[in-house]
Amino acid sequence: MRVLAIDPAIRNTGYAVLEGDSRQPRLLAYDVISIPDRLPQSAALAAVRTHLGHLIEQFSPDEVAVEGIIYVQSHKTAISMGAARAAALIAAADRGLSVYEYAPKRVKQAVVGKGTADKQQVAFMVRALLGLSETPPHDAADAIAIALAHLQSSDPLKAKLLERRLV
Repeated sequence: MRVLAIDPAIRNTGYAVLEGDSRQPRLLAYDVISIPDRLPQSAALAAVRTHLGHLIEQFSPDEVAVEGIIYVQSHKTAISMGAARAAALIAAADRGLSVYEYAPKRVKQAVVGKGTADKQQVAFMVRALLGLSETPPHDAADAIAIALAHLQSSDPLKAKLLERRLV
């Protein structure tokens, strides 16, 4: 299976493409789509959608995994994050791909073993699990973690173990 995982944000959207299964994941690509602050929000959202569309065409993923909605205290932040998620979902829907959503707590649990892990712990574990020579930027590391959580949830044995740990 090949999965495109997305950590959506208007200015810095992390992405990762992994192939394989939870026992032998192979990282094909990762990066952060950085959109300049000078662009208005609507243009930034269009750019995120376009970039993700190009990635889908380039890597031909079977599925897309996206971070689910998180609780934020600022309405402005919530609206901004929701808009970025929508751009990612539309890019996948335009190409007929199934989209799976994962709560941040579940992603952290899958990768670090603790649902309250911080960004540094996630990035460190992503590097360790995949044997990377350098630690990815936080937004890209989050996307890699989302992909790993998706691969685990696709593995019946690991999915059951993960569900037990979350309860």
